[in-house]
Amino acid sequence: MRIRRLPAWMGRTSRRAVLTAILAGLICLVASGTAEAAPLPVGNFSSGVASEFTDPGGNPPGSDVWNCRPSASHPYPVILVHGTLANENFSWQALSPMLANAGYCVYAFNYGADASTVGHFYGLADIAQSGQQLSTFTNEVLASTGAAQVDLVGHSQGGMMPRYYIQFLGGAPKVHMLVGLAPSNQGTTVDGVGTLASLFGDIGLPVLSLAGCVSCTQQLVGSAFLQHLNAGGGVSAAVHYVVVESKFDEVVTPYRNAFLPAAPNVQNTVLQAQCWTDFTEHLGIVYDPVALQDVMNALGPDSPAFRPICSLVLPVVG
Repeated sequence: MRIRRLPAWMGRTSRRAVLTAILAGLICLVASGTAEAAPLPVGNFSSGVASEFTDPGGNPPGSDVWNCRPSASHPYPVILVHGTLANENFSWQALSPMLANAGYCVYAFNYGADASTVGHFYGLADIAQSGQQLSTFTNEVLASTGAAQVDLVGHSQGGMMPRYYIQFLGGAPKVHMLVGLAPSNQGTTVDGVGTLASLFGDIGLPVLSLAGCVSCTQQLVGSAFLQHLNAGGGVSAAVHYVVVESKFDEVVTPYRNAFLPAAPNVQNTVLQAQCWTDFTEHLGIVYDPVALQDVMNALGPDSPAFRPICSLVLPVVG
């Protein structure tokens, strides 16, 4: 390519400014092209555990970009809600970058800290208090993005607690969809809560008693909290509900306690009815490729005929 010399009437300073501007423009073009060509890496259970050592208290990749503006194809910002004894960074190393790479505005937060909170593991406090924290965070997301509503994706308690926000804290007009991954909608047995504590104990978290975990007691089958939450069916006609559950769930026990009563706006899905080679359970479902496909479909085309691509999925590690 032939390069023309700058006109002679330009002084050295002027020519230097023009060259600097051209170089800056080229750098911007290269940087822009590089960003578009490099999607965020999607993590797994191992990277979730590693985040507790390398970035404690951090945000999952792709989340909390506060200048994000929802597109016409993805008009609802997605808020990710972790479960009991968990946190945002540990839980969403896979789904958060998947959503960001697909063009969603993604947000995550930690909730439910109390005097019993150990390290960076949350979701222990009174669930009504946590629902108020979700309400405040949702208002911040709506104000930042200019969106009219949000979609919520939650794991375990995080798939159930938003229902309190929707039903009792004015959340129904602000929520388009709630997707629950192994949510504790109908509660669990004492054995299930004990299993949850021991699972986290296996990765270094001291085991807590029920007395040290208010939300654990509230999630027991037949608790006063759940009776109040589930009275009359426990769903709002204005919100679409999707539940994705594994029959191998050892925390929400029996596993069908994750499901919501049948209704036109409720979809209950058993992973093994889609893929018999999927052996994921409660803790690993947030890294299960089959479950994550179900989430992406629910938030995207939401096709009732959707069938995920099956693969062998091992317990916990995915």
